[in-house]
Amino acid sequence: MDVKDSNGNILKDGDSVVLIKDLKVRGSSATLKRGTVVKNIRLTDDETEIEGKVDRTMMVLRTEFLKKS
Repeated sequence: MDVKDSNGNILKDGDSVVLIKDLKVRGSSATLKRGTVVKNIRLTDDETEIEGKVDRTMMVLRTEFLKKS
C-alpha cells in the first residue's frame, strides 16, 4: 500500500510532513495552523490517514492536507 501526500510523494514511517491548510480539531477549540511541522509520522491501515504528534498530542491526519518536508 502506497501512502501519498497531496503532491503525490510517497510517505514512509518516520518522515516529517507540513500542513498545507488550517485544520480545526474535532472535540476541541484548537486549530492547527498551516505550516505546522509534524515529525516522525506513523502510517495507519488506511492509506488516506497518518498518525503524528502535534503539540505533544497524538492525532490522526488526512494525507490530502499534508506535504512531505
